[in-house]
Amino acid sequence: MSSVMEDATDTLSKYSWIDLVFSVMGVCTFLIDWGSDVWVATEFYCRGDFFWFGVLVGLMVLSSLVVQMFSWFWLKYDRELPGFGAQSGAGTVLFGDKVNISCLLHLLQLGFLFRHISAIRQGFRVWWRKEGSEYAVYLIHDLSMLRLIETFCESAPQLTLMIYVMLSNNKAKTVQLVSIAASVTSIAWMVVDYHRSLRSFLPDKAKQGWGSALIYFLWNLLLIAPRVATLALFASVLPWFIALHFLVLWFVFVLWVWQQKTEFMDSTSGEWLYRATVGLIWYFSWFNVSDGRTRARSFIYHSFITLDGGILLVTWWLYRDPFQSESYALALIITLPLTYFLGLFFKAMYYCYFHPKLWRPPVRESRIAFDMPDTQVSFRDISTQDGVPSFQLLNKRMASHATNFYLDQRANRNNDGTNGEEVSHL
Repeated sequence: MSSVMEDATDTLSKYSWIDLVFSVMGVCTFLIDWGSDVWVATEFYCRGDFFWFGVLVGLMVLSSLVVQMFSWFWLKYDRELPGFGAQSGAGTVLFGDKVNISCLLHLLQLGFLFRHISAIRQGFRVWWRKEGSEYAVYLIHDLSMLRLIETFCESAPQLTLMIYVMLSNNKAKTVQLVSIAASVTSIAWMVVDYHRSLRSFLPDKAKQGWGSALIYFLWNLLLIAPRVATLALFASVLPWFIALHFLVLWFVFVLWVWQQKTEFMDSTSGEWLYRATVGLIWYFSWFNVSDGRTRARSFIYHSFITLDGGILLVTWWLYRDPFQSESYALALIITLPLTYFLGLFFKAMYYCYFHPKLWRPPVRESRIAFDMPDTQVSFRDISTQDGVPSFQLLNKRMASHATNFYLDQRANRNNDGTNGEEVSHL
């Protein structure tokens, strides 16, 4: 029993120089994306485009507020865990036990940045002193989730806005191209980073191939890109209806998340923040939030988005300016649907040939390998040496998403003789 748990938890606690590189690149990507946002906002303001300036600043502020709220919620949850301070050491996130300073940083919208700095600091500590590996891994898992949230709260909407402005003006400025490039880079990096963070919960992390990561990256890019472009095209002909379109779909998605009874956060207010954020993510891309029959949920989602995208494209085609859009209209009306279907093809290919699965063992064994306490972050008792318990620091926030993404339960006989449910996570 102990050897099984040691093998699983040893995998989770490994921290390599690649993890440190990813942390540094995460900071660079965050600063470049933030700098490009400020540049674009300044350009809008200097040209007198106060409306677009307000929209862009609004997206930046909304994204920052959401990310800081998640960061602060998690910081509060972690501090309430017995022994967390001892396990994380003196270099805990955001000045250790100085709660007032941590709160001030979040109010100043700097909490996310200082989490990056803490992760890099802890990474150097592991590299030079060979200690604190578990806590370093714990930090990068939280950052991966926060980057995912920041990407779909800011980068994806901003990318839609930039394409819309280009279509409306029928010309592209250098600052807009830079902003689009920064947003695409941010989304692409998030996809790779999030995929890598999920894979770290697998026992065969070291065996992860570049082919799997590439296919995962491609199907996400090929599904998100045409979705963003379609929304921008629709907004270019009916700009006021895009807000109504978003609010209606977001409300429906939030209700769907609520219906799935998610338990990602440790408080009711935090859980509703999570559900609202997932509703925003689903406006652009599928994101699995619970276990069970996810193949059916994924099929429903993609069918709905395909139908919605088709309606948006047809509406744009009917209301577009035929002279202004003559050079690209036919190419877009053909390319965007084909790109989306190609993304679905790559997604099916990934799940058929590249997607590893965690096989749920019989109930008695699953209590050893996979069951987790109700808290979102947990310590697991691995062994006792010299009368002193040894703990494993496990980030259950990301572990729950990894389980939803990778777990595959084949039909098996329960104690009452009934067949178990087959779970597939497409």
